[in-house]
Amino acid sequence: MITANKKFRKLRPTSQKVLLLLLGGIALGLTHDPRQYFKIVKGIKKEWEWINKRNLHRVIRNLYHSRLIDTKDNSDGTTTMVLTEFGKRHALTYQIDAITISPMNKWDRKWRIVMFDVPEKHKRARDALSRSLKRMGFAQLQKSVFVHPFECSKETMFVAEFFNVRQYICHVLADHIDNEPTLKKKFNLT
Repeated sequence: MITANKKFRKLRPTSQKVLLLLLGGIALGLTHDPRQYFKIVKGIKKEWEWINKRNLHRVIRNLYHSRLIDTKDNSDGTTTMVLTEFGKRHALTYQIDAITISPMNKWDRKWRIVMFDVPEKHKRARDALSRSLKRMGFAQLQKSVFVHPFECSKETMFVAEFFNVRQYICHVLADHIDNEPTLKKKFNLT
């Protein structure tokens, strides 16, 4: 019977599925007993369901912590997941490639700095986050430091959540930046 050990369960769900399929193929190829075929297939099915449930639980937990969904306890003992008002607004308006930062009516003279330190093992997500911030109109101060004059925390946290790197991001609200004249010119704030 195929069972996943702890090291296997630390892999990302897609990697787990590929390894599980390969392992199942090897196991089926090595057995000649028809009863063993059914045991192997049953074991693969059980692990496949576990992988899907784990991924689903992670996604739900992230949505809940982002205040995009909430839970409602029912009288029959079940729980229903519902979109919050915040989630409804954003579910209809956010498309990851089309997110923009809305200008403020009157600039509050503060700079929003987004810094991140995403580990090398998440390089693809880190690069995608950088591209998204640039596409959203941020100015890049350093490799992983971006600045914008307008309120943008909801948008940046949504993008970070989308790429699953939220825990590596830090927001700073600053009154002054050394190269402020250049930034003001870039954002047409002169």
